[in-house]
Amino acid sequence: MKISGIVCEYNPFHNGHMYHIEETRKNGATHIIAVMSGNFVQRGDIAVLDKFTRAEIAVKSGADLVIELPVQYSLAPAELFARGAVYLLHCLGVVDELSFGSETGDVQKLISAADAMENIANSPKIRELTEKGFTCAKAVSAVLEEKSPEAAEIITEPNNVLGVEYIKAINHFSADISPFTVQRTGAAHDSGNTCESFASASYIREHITEAAGFLPKIAAKAISGDTAEIHRLERVILYRLRMASLEEIKNTSDCADGLAERIFSARNSFSLDELFEKVKTKRFTMARIRRVVLSLLIGIKKEDMKKPPPYIRIIGFNERGREILAAAKGKSLIPFGTSLAKLSRNDEISERFAELEAAASDIYGLAYENIIPSQQEYTIKTKIME
Repeated sequence: MKISGIVCEYNPFHNGHMYHIEETRKNGATHIIAVMSGNFVQRGDIAVLDKFTRAEIAVKSGADLVIELPVQYSLAPAELFARGAVYLLHCLGVVDELSFGSETGDVQKLISAADAMENIANSPKIRELTEKGFTCAKAVSAVLEEKSPEAAEIITEPNNVLGVEYIKAINHFSADISPFTVQRTGAAHDSGNTCESFASASYIREHITEAAGFLPKIAAKAISGDTAEIHRLERVILYRLRMASLEEIKNTSDCADGLAERIFSARNSFSLDELFEKVKTKRFTMARIRRVVLSLLIGIKKEDMKKPPPYIRIIGFNERGREILAAAKGKSLIPFGTSLAKLSRNDEISERFAELEAAASDIYGLAYENIIPSQQEYTIKTKIME
């Protein structure tokens, strides 16, 4: 048995994701675990399909077990997003490999870049540059350029960046997990172009009514129905911002360096687009602003990022997935299960994680044309799939 982990969002699941799973199988993986974002995703947005639908599509398209990345990690910067996902795979105690896509396709280059980034992590120049208005990513890149131009070049590509963060997380936890990368093929990340049967997830989301050719049939059928759209949450988000105090915004996850003051001053905007344009600067990326605003809406505070996930929640699996769970019994460092209600009763930290997940899903349900009832997090059943 060789168990490979994949960190994903599958928003939505497309042919490039299928290719990645197939290449991971070719590399010897007999069992595949997907650590997947829930109903909110790392770019600061909502998923077009709910997490249980996406988990079912993933399992029917090649994954064996889908576990949920808690919402505060799904709405976190790349480093914490990667660290939360790798922590879950590490804690399961049976994962041999972490498979991820990258532009370079060369895992040794990514390992070298990760080492170079760790060597400059405490550089005072990074802080100096951010205080001058650089984004954190650009500050790191500028410092890295002086120390290792090759590493600096590597992190100019988005999937390379995530790959480096996965490797850094493996090192952080001293996890006995080997990195493996599949070179991206077809359309680039966030590309507005297509290539044969491949298109980026962002292109598919923007052209969702005509994107069936870039998705497996099961995913194409799912997005042909009711999908979630963030504009349906616009008034809910604007209301929350108008009711928020400056102190509340300051206490929201990843809100620092003057960002809270900019959001507070723009809180009476008439639309999300107006709000984001008022807040955005060279220092604050649009993705970070969106993540902070959604974190405020859900109630994710800075203190919620101080604890790693206290449990592993299973949201989809097949018979091979059951074999993974059987192997993990007695080896997992934290509890795992399908019932959020049961997992929430383990301790106060588990209760808080579950509380945030339930709040996120109740809000997410309002983003559909046909509103999804609340409190489903505690009642929905995870099913085994063929």
